[in-house]
Amino acid sequence: MLDHYHLHCIVTGGGLTADGSRWVGTSAQYLFAVRALSKVFRAKFCCGLQQLHAAQQLKFHGQLSTLAQPDAFARFLRQAARPKWVVYSKRPFAGPQQVLAYLSRYTHRVAISPRRLLALNQQNQTVTFTWKDYAEGARHKTMTLEAKEFLRRFCLHLLPKAFVKIRHFGFLSNRQRQAKVAQARTLLKPGTQVEATQEHHLIEPCVAQPAMPPGRVCPHCGSDRLWLVQITPAFWPRSATVPTLDSS
Repeated sequence: MLDHYHLHCIVTGGGLTADGSRWVGTSAQYLFAVRALSKVFRAKFCCGLQQLHAAQQLKFHGQLSTLAQPDAFARFLRQAARPKWVVYSKRPFAGPQQVLAYLSRYTHRVAISPRRLLALNQQNQTVTFTWKDYAEGARHKTMTLEAKEFLRRFCLHLLPKAFVKIRHFGFLSNRQRQAKVAQARTLLKPGTQVEATQEHHLIEPCVAQPAMPPGRVCPHCGSDRLWLVQITPAFWPRSATVPTLDSS
């Protein structure tokens, strides 16, 4: 069946220090602390629900119809955010290579491949295609939809306007990737120590650049393309409405 598109993120197991003199790796046990990850996930999830509710993109039926009111929904979110959430994280079964191979198949693919399209009935305006029923052991089945419904599901996979499908941040950003990656590989070689002065010659341009105004330089990656849009609290007050942030 046709589902919504997904957002995947690949994070390196470490990074360069602020002065670029050494590589700081992550723990061999985990990338992020599970308790901290649970708190961040809880806040992000509740914030996303609040934004969808403010945009009237959530529908409530039956006993949940009262949650359509902002005050009732705010009380519901406060109750949901009060207990501790559990985020389950573990190593991939076949190692990181399997994860990269899996994600690489989705970077440039569309909602449905042509081989899954079986028939187009112009008279009845229907489309027939194959899909996998994972509830029955990934069994292949066929489905026939009206053309309008098929197009509606297909359009769920269209990215928003000006949305960049593949982004790189930190030392992998396009502006600094070549020099930063070379510096990281040098530092990761056994027995190699690189001083901050050596890293300075690798990443600094030959022509001196004017000093950037305070707040325009990222304190983590050193990029001068940082734009402060807004500062949001970790959680919103009871009567406040979380604004929608356009990060495109």
